Amino acid sequence: MQACSSVASRGGVSLPRRAAGGRAAARGTRLVVQAKVDLQGAPRIIRGKCYVTKDNIDTDQIIPAEYLTLVPSKPDEYEKLGSYALCGLPDDTYTTRYVEVDSMKTEYPVIIGGENFGCGSSREHAPVALGAAGATVVVAQSYARIFFRNCVSTGELYPVETDVRMCDELETGREVEVDMVNDVLTDIATGKQYNLKPLGDAGPVIDAGGIFEFARSSGMIKAAPVSA
Repeated sequence: MQACSSVASRGGVSLPRRAAGGRAAARGTRLVVQAKVDLQGAPRIIRGKCYVTKDNIDTDQIIPAEYLTLVPSKPDEYEKLGSYALCGLPDDTYTTRYVEVDSMKTEYPVIIGGENFGCGSSREHAPVALGAAGATVVVAQSYARIFFRNCVSTGELYPVETDVRMCDELETGREVEVDMVNDVLTDIATGKQYNLKPLGDAGPVIDAGGIFEFARSSGMIKAAPVSA
């Protein structure tokens, strides 16, 4: 296996890269990968209803500890995990549920947050639950570092940052378009646009479906053998 070094990206995520000896081969290979967020190889442009949250949304609000016994690698439990996404939010503040009772999926692929989204424990179940529910992207002013890293490593959803406090301007149910190619979010009803920060090196890792899939697709680690 080729020797690897690492380069730090935004959010404190360290991404492996090939040592110098492997660069020529890498240039001649076009990688075709599929994200867990299921963009079907299309550009990172997401359009749909947004769900608006405020500051300091912690991982216990994203997925309460009682549901951490669900195993995401089991398809039925992965789906069940998604049905509980954001169920820890207080009902008096968030009168609209992110995932309706008796439903397995959300109608809000875009989550809008404020400061410090994903704070609290380091549980990987938090971004996994959101991805399983049908979330594709979170747009927030800032993230807890471990939540940002977990989004990238699992490949479940894109954690996009912005300097604009959109959680005070948008309302749950508003249709938006998140264009991560041109780094802009558009309020479809008004046409107003908000600038986003680029994903940087984290983007291709999420595109690939997480850190291990990225490493396998890039040839940094050996792909799992295909059974006959």
